[in-house]
Amino acid sequence: MGTITTKDGTVIFYKDWGQGQPIVFHHGWPLSADDWDAQMMFFVGNGYRVIAHDRRGHGRSSQTATGHDMDTYASDVIELADTLDLRDAVHIGHSTGGGEVARYVARSSKGRVAKAVLVGAVPPIMLQTASNPGGLPLQVFNGFREALVANRAQFFVDVPAGPFYGFNRPGAMVSQGIIDNWWRQGMMGGAKAHYDCIKAFSETDFTEDLKAIDVPVLVMHGDDDQIVPIADSAHLSIKLLKHGSLKVYPGFPHGMCTTHPDVINPDLLAFVRS
Repeated sequence: MGTITTKDGTVIFYKDWGQGQPIVFHHGWPLSADDWDAQMMFFVGNGYRVIAHDRRGHGRSSQTATGHDMDTYASDVIELADTLDLRDAVHIGHSTGGGEVARYVARSSKGRVAKAVLVGAVPPIMLQTASNPGGLPLQVFNGFREALVANRAQFFVDVPAGPFYGFNRPGAMVSQGIIDNWWRQGMMGGAKAHYDCIKAFSETDFTEDLKAIDVPVLVMHGDDDQIVPIADSAHLSIKLLKHGSLKVYPGFPHGMCTTHPDVINPDLLAFVRS
């Protein structure tokens, strides 16, 4: 574990375990590097170097008042990759982290990135607009902001206990530990960072980033994702990628890396090795 200090003075916390080809994990909103525990333990055990950072304002990184936009998030990753001299890396991003991966990979220096994976990821754009009629209405994200300001602690119980892991579905095997761990990660971060990040993950258009990526990209998505509906994300992203492949998981929720690591991890490993 360690930290870097970015050019604007932000301290970014990261974990760096093992040896071998680097695999970099990018977490979703409002979580931290800890959300990748199941994947990091799996890959370090399979001979890879695994890195995961807490996005600025999240987890153990600085609770900055500014910089909560995709350009800055990607710039932070560029500084991290430069500091750790990461080359031929595989970047894996979930949800908001998938947007971060798309922007970073599109802007990365030659030789830094070998492959990328977008898991339940927000690209191309979540917000409903004239050019994206299938997106979610602005009032959905305004509702997130209102709930966060009104009672962030309760909101951060309701999200994992409900749609994030599909625990609101009939017959779901609910894990209180998973819910509590989501809450723990979320409450470690800063309220303003989480508030501002809602705009970043919902309104950023990644269309040009996806078009610019020239490495192989695996797009993984559950078809029962209630947070980032597959029809307006994975099904559109795959059409924009030059070297993309899509794998859909019937009945899987948004947080499928946590609920189904026994399925997701081998698929990730197969792609990394391919």
